[in-house]
Amino acid sequence: MPLPVSDLSPPVLVPPVAAPGRAAVHAWREPGFYWKHGLLPLLVLAAFLVVWTLAHGDLWLADRLYAWEGHAWALRHAWLNEKLIHVAGRQLSTAAWLVVLAAWLVARFRPSWAHLRRPLLYLLAATALSTLLVAWIKSWSNVDCPWDLVRYGGARPYIGLFELRPAGLGRGVCFPAGHAGGGYTWLALYFFLLAVNPRLRWLGLGVGLGAGLLFGISQQLRGAHFLSHDIAAVAICWICAVVLQRAFWRGSDRLQSPVAAIEPAPPVPSAVPYP
Repeated sequence: MPLPVSDLSPPVLVPPVAAPGRAAVHAWREPGFYWKHGLLPLLVLAAFLVVWTLAHGDLWLADRLYAWEGHAWALRHAWLNEKLIHVAGRQLSTAAWLVVLAAWLVARFRPSWAHLRRPLLYLLAATALSTLLVAWIKSWSNVDCPWDLVRYGGARPYIGLFELRPAGLGRGVCFPAGHAGGGYTWLALYFFLLAVNPRLRWLGLGVGLGAGLLFGISQQLRGAHFLSHDIAAVAICWICAVVLQRAFWRGSDRLQSPVAAIEPAPPVPSAVPYP
């Protein structure tokens, strides 16, 4: 039986439908990624720290802050610096870490969050490691705070970062800057968002830098730290973030996030009706 003319019309093509396909390659698979994100920033920070210290930049800056406050650390116990930025800021950073922990626990048991498990675990590990490393180095670095020095109303002589400390002088526990490190630890958000939503990675970097600068400047105004203490803290936090990013995604070629690039499925012709 011949087909009606209307049934012999060309098959209608179904519009292409996006279907899960091959995931896009991570940015860190590109040549030079770890040079630009790891070694180069470390060299820049180390060079600045050495030059700044040898040029007595810490004393130059602290002298001016101390004089500006009336030759006393007048802001040491100011409510904004001590209660809000120092105490509440530390509590906020701790609370943020606990929120990330809770999110990771939810992701462990919720299939729709499966793509977040590794990024969240990375963020937990990177922030914890950098915080602990800063605290550990502080415990043995033996460097004084500005408010401990005779120059700024204290009782101890100034000992440069690269100078030998006289025997019998009490221990110092101010290098690197712990509170600034509690802000800079969130630099790991850059790599977290690079895996989850790459377009927002600069926002993550800004959050980490902003928190670290706020905490660090506040502590310098209180006489708790020199600028070199903050530079050391940001270097430690950034290197921890880079090293753990390398460890968590070593050999990984695929994005784990829903923003991974997808390949459209080939067009499928509609079925031709039988006579």
